[in-house]
Amino acid sequence: MKKVLLSFCVVMALAAFAGGAQAKMVLKLGHYANAEHAGNKAAIMFAEGVAERTGGEITVELYPNNELGNPPEVLEQNVLGVIDMSLPTQGQLAKYSRKFGCVMLPFAYSGYDHAYRVLDGPFIEWAGKDLEEAGLIFLSNWEWGFRNLTNSVRPINTPADVKGLKIRTPPELSNQSAMEALGATVQTIQFSELPMALKQGVVDGQENPVSVIYSYKIYETQKYLTMTGHTYNSMVHVISKKTWDKLTPEQRMIVKEESKKAGDYMRRTLREAEVDQIKKLEELGMEVTRPDVALFKAKMGPAYERMKDSVGADNLAYFLQILEEAK
Repeated sequence: MKKVLLSFCVVMALAAFAGGAQAKMVLKLGHYANAEHAGNKAAIMFAEGVAERTGGEITVELYPNNELGNPPEVLEQNVLGVIDMSLPTQGQLAKYSRKFGCVMLPFAYSGYDHAYRVLDGPFIEWAGKDLEEAGLIFLSNWEWGFRNLTNSVRPINTPADVKGLKIRTPPELSNQSAMEALGATVQTIQFSELPMALKQGVVDGQENPVSVIYSYKIYETQKYLTMTGHTYNSMVHVISKKTWDKLTPEQRMIVKEESKKAGDYMRRTLREAEVDQIKKLEELGMEVTRPDVALFKAKMGPAYERMKDSVGADNLAYFLQILEEAK
């Protein structure tokens, strides 16, 4: 009788194990792009691809537009495993690895392709391990874009035109130091509060990629757009290591492949849309200037010194080497 009972227990345990292996998983992905932005459309594409290729074993629930909290809060929840995936910028990841703070070095890249060669290859090979130690697994780089300056006071053609303007930046030192090196007075304001701050004149301007200026209707309170392209950053698709460890090797492969596919789509979509969006912004009343950015880069000495202190002299030196080799 004992032998029969033992055999029954073994069979039930094996059945439970097999059932558990096929158990459906629901993964939460939180991010800050609004529903109409290419970032959310890429997230939808990712979720659909994962669901289809896993036969419904993995479902990805999307929470755009800061529904789960502001970006630093979402990232912290992701590190803790409360949220399964997020799409932070490199600036937000710098809290967990100072190497990521190097990415937004002002006027570091010659263009999108240069940035991609750096971030998709030698940079992530260098910095990726730091994320794993913090509790995150890198999946792929998505897009956000080169940041440009807008204001409601005057057109900007030279660095001197920036002096005295009150400019909102996110908390990243790279953006703050770049604007301050040009003589602006910087204020850090949550992005969700930015439209009201611009409307009320709390700040004169802000800096963001063209896609953000257009899709978030920044043009409603900003007359002047200056194509400075002063810093570049992107969404970085990361998954909690706690969640990653629950996936089978095949599921991991699918998640990574679908992440890259969605990221490539976002890159392509934003780049193709940018030229048209600039034209539309002009039609909506914005005055667009394209100054000699070399004049602005020449003012970045103080910003570079501050970033050196922030990210570490050795890290910055190695990043500059990566930049040069990727040209």
